Amino acid sequence: MPEIIRFNPNKQHYGTTTLITGYALCSSLLAVINKFAITKFNYPALLTALQYLTSSFGVWVLAKFNLLHHDPFKFPIAKKFFPAAIVFYLAIFANTNLLRHANVETSIVFRSLTPLLVAVADKAFRKQPYPAKLTFVSLFIILGGAVGYVVTDKGFTLVAYLWAFVYSMTITVEMVYVKHMVMNLGLNTWGFVFYNNLLSLMIAPFFWVLSGECGELFASVSGGRDRFEPVAFVAVCLSCLFGLLISFFGFAARKAISATAFTVTGVVNKFLTVLINVLIWDKHATPIGLVCLLFTLAGGVLYQQSVTSPKPVASVLARR
Repeated sequence: MPEIIRFNPNKQHYGTTTLITGYALCSSLLAVINKFAITKFNYPALLTALQYLTSSFGVWVLAKFNLLHHDPFKFPIAKKFFPAAIVFYLAIFANTNLLRHANVETSIVFRSLTPLLVAVADKAFRKQPYPAKLTFVSLFIILGGAVGYVVTDKGFTLVAYLWAFVYSMTITVEMVYVKHMVMNLGLNTWGFVFYNNLLSLMIAPFFWVLSGECGELFASVSGGRDRFEPVAFVAVCLSCLFGLLISFFGFAARKAISATAFTVTGVVNKFLTVLINVLIWDKHATPIGLVCLLFTLAGGVLYQQSVTSPKPVASVLARR
């Protein structure tokens, strides 16, 4: 029988570099994959529900084969976690709808605004120190590039930017609030993945009906207007697989670094997303928009992780 891999929630089992690299690669590829999936399978609520189903069921199955260990589902913990799951669901739902109405670059720009908001929220709600002055300069460079992108965006639509606004607000709350949950609930990484996706799956039917997508799908299928093509099946499967991977790397990285550093990491890895998106198809921003976007991402490169106070010299010497 394979040895059970049990994780101590208070112990770091993976190097920070490994976690950040895994998160960056998954995040970069997932944005393009989700855009491709929503282009071929135009049902954002159902797509996100399938992602949650894959992630929660995948963790459960792997645990049954003793390939990983996750914390068992307990109602008291689920009750505490549920508000964070709602925020997470809203963020993913808003992003999927944004990708439905706009290109990948628009999603990246509004995602890029979150480090500045997260830094302020960390200070206001989690009593973290403000980043250093140089760090704030880099965050405002991000903001300047984002403003330039919006001004030059020829594909501007009210619906797309409404979803963009909702996404930027919910992802900011999600980054700070989920960081708080990670540090205080005592679950291991796979436990967070399991709880987050299972609770989100429970929320999904409500939004599926509320958005009118349920009736739209049944009307389309019954009328013979929709045919699920093989390429759409492949796109949805890839989206679900990367959803599982990013769930793990995302929660693990949140434990390893600050909320603002985690957010900026997600911004910087979008360089690869932009490159892939420009190379594979024509669903991308104008040249001027791309320049503004690269300017925004350059601000992310200038960011330094400085949201924690330096350790006192006496404390350092005491450990030697």
